[in-house]
Amino acid sequence: MAEEEQTKREYGTQRLDTIMRNWNLNNHDMVLTGGASEQLTHKQVQRARNGRKMTFGMMQKMMRVLNMAVQKKISPEKTDEFHPYLHRELFSYAKGYDAEWEDPNRTLYPENKENE
Repeated sequence: MAEEEQTKREYGTQRLDTIMRNWNLNNHDMVLTGGASEQLTHKQVQRARNGRKMTFGMMQKMMRVLNMAVQKKISPEKTDEFHPYLHRELFSYAKGYDAEWEDPNRTLYPENKENE
């Protein structure tokens, strides 16, 4: 029974993780961006990335912080092209999740430079 309950709470690596990697964001970036307004911890970000089931409120918090962190990475002239992420695009267990969804912001991703 305990193992069955555990599998209901674990959903594997989430799309949030992929999006964060594409934007060169780490857990600390998210915590710093959330700051005092969202009161986000490293542990919460790690759990969200790894697929630990989050409440709707926590999914919303992750979504808001991710959008703020990404907007800091975008040059001012391209901010109008940014499409904010929705919680259903980040978490596979969210209502309305679409496995076929493609990131409309992929053209805005920063260049991955090995020396940085």
